[in-house]
Amino acid sequence: AVRLDVEVRGEITQHDVKVLELSTLKGVFEDVVAETVSYVNAPLFARARDVEVRFMTSSESPDHRNLVTVRGTLASGEEVSVSGTLAGNRNRPKIVAIGDYDVDLDITDHMAFLRYEDMPGVIGTVGRVLGEAGVNIAGMQVARATEGGEALVALTIDSEVAPHLIAEIAGEIGATSARFVSLA
Repeated sequence: AVRLDVEVRGEITQHDVKVLELSTLKGVFEDVVAETVSYVNAPLFARARDVEVRFMTSSESPDHRNLVTVRGTLASGEEVSVSGTLAGNRNRPKIVAIGDYDVDLDITDHMAFLRYEDMPGVIGTVGRVLGEAGVNIAGMQVARATEGGEALVALTIDSEVAPHLIAEIAGEIGATSARFVSLA
């Protein structure tokens, strides 16, 4: 079954946070359907596609003052998730987890994420391919559970990345997953 879980934790739950569920649904379906998606019709799109939506809140948040996690379970059973928070005095939006990987990544207009088997040279390959294409890396973070196991490289970049560049990097590093995300 396809499912979307929205979890809100921390002090923010003292307020009405139901809009975060609607915002998540709106964001998910904006790239899926041709129609205009609103806060009103987003739940209808979920029901029409048999997407089970679960919304959970808890005042407990051990690592962050506030934390929002969106977890999708695909028809294949694969689970994808991302967690974010607002950090610092300026309340900067940050991604703090992608799946099982802890990260500390500013949310920017252009980001890329690659999963691969941990090995030397990956950072150099990513930098070389993007540099030769004139793409500037604003930030890069590598996360892994164990040495030599699967790793994640998360990039914030100054511009869009052509799909063939992501494919080239994925091929050179043997990535099991490669995604470019544009929020612009």
